[in-house]
Amino acid sequence: MEIRRSLSQHSGPRKSPFELVRRLAEHVTPDTRPEDPVRELEHRVARLLGKPRALFFPSGTMAQQVVLRVHAERTGRRAFAGHPQTHLHVWENQGYNALHGLRFHPVGDRNELFGLDDLKAVLEPLAAVVFELPQRDIGGVLPTFGDLAAQTKWARQSGAAAHCDGARLWEAQTGYDATFAEIGALFDTVYVSLYKGLEGVRGAVLAGDAETIEQAEVWRRRMGGAIADAWPLAAIALMGMDANLPRMAEFRQHAQALAEAINADGFAHTTPDVPATPLFHVHLPMSRRDAQRAAQNLLEETGIKLFLYARSNPDPRRCSFEVSVGISGLEFTPREVAELIRGLPSRV
Repeated sequence: MEIRRSLSQHSGPRKSPFELVRRLAEHVTPDTRPEDPVRELEHRVARLLGKPRALFFPSGTMAQQVVLRVHAERTGRRAFAGHPQTHLHVWENQGYNALHGLRFHPVGDRNELFGLDDLKAVLEPLAAVVFELPQRDIGGVLPTFGDLAAQTKWARQSGAAAHCDGARLWEAQTGYDATFAEIGALFDTVYVSLYKGLEGVRGAVLAGDAETIEQAEVWRRRMGGAIADAWPLAAIALMGMDANLPRMAEFRQHAQALAEAINADGFAHTTPDVPATPLFHVHLPMSRRDAQRAAQNLLEETGIKLFLYARSNPDPRRCSFEVSVGISGLEFTPREVAELIRGLPSRV
């Protein structure tokens, strides 16, 4: 069925093959060589994050497994720590262990940001600490810049690398009074995604010091990631950096307006109450199955994709879904979104 409008970045009409090829044709010139977009992307990301080097990867999953492997071999340690709901552990079938023999230490409560005391409670020497900015699975919340600085400092002093899972770092920066380079300076290595906020097709970039990136380049080849024709992926990501990156603050402001309308309506509520980034969660007084059925009926009747999927809740009478505002999300007014959400029970 045709999706005419989408509040989800991952299912928007802007990502249709025809639309992407049309935009790509405007960006690539007759003088463009296959290696040019990848090289430009790596240089641009490294410069933006204040790192000496950066390396393109065909997926974020590969990039993060590689960098954890490099940190493990550098330190001689096999364990890393992160939030209990870190993407590496929840969404990637524990590839860090199956492929690289690494161990994961969940830090703190699964529904809250971890703190410095939570990190200090990990007694095993760590190769790295992973900081996901923002913490997607608990509503896109962010630690304060001061807390983040203290935690990354502790990691380094303990002999561990501080690694940033920046799949949504483009969005997270809007929640800080700091530049990308100032955020990047807190970390030894930073990974950024190319297909979420930038609306690329796929791919990632890993940034860090020259020695770490050189070792990562070896592991990228070992894992089959040194693809020869990566230029379309890089070119589309560069288009996203030009078009979407300057608008991240606008996306956050619209997310805040949506959340305010949802909370004022009274049927549902958001986490956080005031989003720090363009990402937040909506909590519904409905079961997960009813919410998904209602959303599917809404799509069939109107062509509107309200969310990708509903998330379960310990209370089976409740569920939640994620909102991540991008260009397609700007097409929805706050009042419209609140009304669509309030109307879900009638569509079950």
